[in-house]
Amino acid sequence: MDVTIKDIANVAGVSYSTVSKALNNSPLVKENTKRKIIKISQEMGYKPNFAARSLVSNQTKIIGLIWPTIERIVLSTLVTEISNQINKTSYSMILSVDPVQTSLETFRRFQVDGIILFEENNDEFDASRSAAILSYGVMGKDNHTYPIIDPNHEQAMHMAVEHLVMLGHTKIAYIGDLSSIDPMQIQKYKGFKKAIKQHGLCLDEDSLIDTEGLDWYNGYTATGKLFKMTNRPTAVVGGSYDISGGIIRAMKERKLHIPNDMSIISYDNVPQMANMEIPLTSIGVPIGELAAEIVKSIIKLVESEEMNSIDVYSNKMMPKLNLRSSCARPRL
Repeated sequence: MDVTIKDIANVAGVSYSTVSKALNNSPLVKENTKRKIIKISQEMGYKPNFAARSLVSNQTKIIGLIWPTIERIVLSTLVTEISNQINKTSYSMILSVDPVQTSLETFRRFQVDGIILFEENNDEFDASRSAAILSYGVMGKDNHTYPIIDPNHEQAMHMAVEHLVMLGHTKIAYIGDLSSIDPMQIQKYKGFKKAIKQHGLCLDEDSLIDTEGLDWYNGYTATGKLFKMTNRPTAVVGGSYDISGGIIRAMKERKLHIPNDMSIISYDNVPQMANMEIPLTSIGVPIGELAAEIVKSIIKLVESEEMNSIDVYSNKMMPKLNLRSSCARPRL
C-alpha cells in the first residue's frame, strides 16, 4: 500500500499541511522540522502523487530531459550533475533517450512543467508550448524560439589557442568532429580557425583533422593523419574529452612523449580529465557550473509568466582553463 502524506504526518506528529509544505521545500517550515519530515518520508518510501499534485497546483513539479546519447562520458556526467541539482529543489526529473519528437510526445503525456533539450543536430520538431523549454546548445540560430544555455565554444577555442601561443607554439592542429549538422561541433572548429587567424598564425587546412565522430576510437584513428603531415604541429587541440583520450593513446603507441614531443589541450571541463593517463589541460565551462545554471534557468522559466522569453533566460557562459601536465613549451 502506498505511503501518503497523512501517514508521514502521523509518524512525524505534525499536520498534513506541514508535511506538504516541507516536501515542497517551503520557507514557512523550520529547517529542523523540514529535515525531520524529509528523513521520515524517505525511510517510509514515500513517492509523490504527481497527478494529485497537478490537480491542486496546476503543476506536476516534473522536469523532462531529452538526452542525445548514453555513450559519452561528458554528457553522462552532465546529466548526473543536473539530476543532483534538481534533487536539491522541490522538482523531480524524468529522462528520455528517444528521438526529440518522440520524447516531447512522452513529456506531454506526463504533463511536465519544463523540458531541457540537448541540441546536437538541426532536426526540426514541433515544440509544445504547454511546457517551458530550455535548450543546451548554441545561441544565434535563426530558428530558435526558446531560451538557450550556451557553453561558448568559440571563446573556449580562443582561450585554448591563446594558451598554446603564449607557450610559444606556432603550429597547432585541431582534431575534432567537423560535422555539418551539429551546431556545437561547428562552433568549435570555426572558433579554432578564427583564433588561429586572430593570432596571426598560418591556417593549414591539413591541420583540421576530422574525427567523423565524438568517441574515443574516432580520436584514436584520426590522429594517424597527424603523423602523415610533412610539417607536423607541435600542439593539438582536441575536440572533446573522449576524442582527446584517443589522441593520447595514439601518441603513446608511437612513443611520443606528452608534452615534450606534443602538447595537448582538450575541450570539456570534467573532473575525470585530471585522472587520465596524462592529466589533460582543458578548456570549457566547469560541468558543475553548467548543470547548476541549466537547472536554475529551467525552474525560473517554469515559474515565470514569460516562460519562453529568449533574451531574459538565455545565457552564454564563460569557459575556464584548467592547467595540467599535457602542455609545455615546444622544443626548439
